Amino acid sequence: MDPVTEERAAEERTAEPLTEYVQRITRRVRAFDRRHPLVWDLHVTGFWVTAALIDYTGGGWRNIAHNVHVPGWLVLVLSLGFSVPLLWRRSHPRAVLIALAPVALVNAWTGAILQAALLQLLVVYHIALRLPLRTLWWSAILVLTPVFVTVARYGDEASWNQQIGSQLLSIATAALIGVTVRTRRNYTEALEDRARRLETERNQQALLAAAAERARIAREMHDIIGHNLSVITGLADGGKYAAAKSPERAAQALHAIGTTSRQAMSELRRLLDILREEEKFQSEADLTPQPTLTDLAPLIDGVRSAGLPVHTSIHGTPALPPGRQLTVYRVIQEALTNTLKHGGAGATAEITLSYEEKGAVTATVTDTGNGGEAPDTGGRGLPGMRERTALYGGTLEAGPRPHPERGWRVHLHLPEESPQ
Repeated sequence: MDPVTEERAAEERTAEPLTEYVQRITRRVRAFDRRHPLVWDLHVTGFWVTAALIDYTGGGWRNIAHNVHVPGWLVLVLSLGFSVPLLWRRSHPRAVLIALAPVALVNAWTGAILQAALLQLLVVYHIALRLPLRTLWWSAILVLTPVFVTVARYGDEASWNQQIGSQLLSIATAALIGVTVRTRRNYTEALEDRARRLETERNQQALLAAAAERARIAREMHDIIGHNLSVITGLADGGKYAAAKSPERAAQALHAIGTTSRQAMSELRRLLDILREEEKFQSEADLTPQPTLTDLAPLIDGVRSAGLPVHTSIHGTPALPPGRQLTVYRVIQEALTNTLKHGGAGATAEITLSYEEKGAVTATVTDTGNGGEAPDTGGRGLPGMRERTALYGGTLEAGPRPHPERGWRVHLHLPEESPQ
């Protein structure tokens, strides 16, 4: 990558959209508020107390008051009575609204009509946000009662519809905003909870799938190692009886025991490498003999009978231990299965097997279908093939064939057996 391209890529990585920046700041503010709620409550309450006192000291309340001769001390008490209780608006909104009710009644009865009375709507918002919605009914009655008192003492017939209608609209707006925020918050929390549960379930499913695959491999290896140990036992018993009469046969038996033992130790070592967790699989072992390369012909015949033409090309002479034969067999089986499932009509498959010296083998399965199992589909086919391949230090490549060729390609290579 040239320097200009690297610089441009770095700028793209560092560039942050405005919405993401705002959301990140909002999350930080909310996290701080959850840890220190009193800080935010003090700031909000202090703001409204200051606004109420400015209205009192500046005399602005007289512009809308029905009675401009209300004593100053009473106006001060009413201003603080409307604003100071807001400190508990989030923790006890119902109690705050009840505490504001007598202050609002005195404000209406005296004709002061302080604008700080509108702070009741902020409490209504928090009631709609935090308490059962049925609480809004009596909350609306508490907020409307001072309006009735004001209209009864200082209003005329036209004031009834105007002031009461305006107050009803204000209450409905505050309640609607609270309900909207509450719904959005509940929806977001539900999404976050669902995401957490899905992530947990996905991790659990991955662990269970890996454990099931290890258990299946362990059962297969159990069959191979058990077979080798049985052979060793028979050879040892036969060699013991042949030692006195035919030393040559005894030597042959000992040689066969050594070869078989090394194969069994090799399989056991690979089993322990793949099963790193100290788990004990308590399920009964499947004692059915596992397939080998000699079973490829019936497998291919079955695939052909299912409607998939398969062409085979074999180079060299197979001389593989049972474990390697099983790996090659399973990889070819999975590749052909994927072609049957995803190849579509008219697909064909080709298998190329190349046997090399010292147990090395290369297997390639290609098809002309619409595609096979992609690595990100969540299936266990490709992970299972890779786990089997890893047992023998091999490599597995799976993916679409290069353009313009159609289809899918699976390439397996198992290296030479390491000396024991």
